[in-house]
Amino acid sequence: MNNLIKIFGNPAERTSPGVLAWLRESKVASVAWLAVRVWVGIMWIQAGVSKVFGAENPAFLHNNGAGVAGFAAHGAAAYSWWASIMHSFVVPNAWWIAVLVAFGELAIGIGLAFGFLTRTAAVASLALLFTYVMSGTASVCAFYALCAIIVLATWRTSTWIGVDGLIAGYRQRRHPVAPVESQPVAEAASGRELVSVG
Repeated sequence: MNNLIKIFGNPAERTSPGVLAWLRESKVASVAWLAVRVWVGIMWIQAGVSKVFGAENPAFLHNNGAGVAGFAAHGAAAYSWWASIMHSFVVPNAWWIAVLVAFGELAIGIGLAFGFLTRTAAVASLALLFTYVMSGTASVCAFYALCAIIVLATWRTSTWIGVDGLIAGYRQRRHPVAPVESQPVAEAASGRELVSVG
């Protein structure tokens, strides 16, 4: 292991380029990440509202999840093992999976748009998008996944303006962290020597 560290360096001591740190931590960049987070949240809300209240309602919340069953039975799965999961598990359980998908899309959208449980909503978004892509639907899934990854990578600033930011600000005001005074070791040692001599 020491030979590898000599050759490649210690991964714990590697630093990110300054521009990446700025993109992750800047309040100016947080406005861009806010826009990404809210936009993808609105897209999920629109999809969820269509399934819960709109035109897709009969296929998801009624008729034993006919929309999910039809999609799983006739979709072009990415792998044969995924197709077997779709045929043996999804089709017989389409009624509750359809309800889960409809309300899941709505919950993900609300979480992202309002910045509430943002990281959980972004991970749930990626998980749902994974199932869509594996089931043969590409459409906008890759772009939504990119947005969710951006939200996860910049979570400190992408959640700064939102419910999570309000909660974090409240916690910081309620339990402030005392700044740690740091003295260089040489100064601290010389101070002790002065005390002991005097």
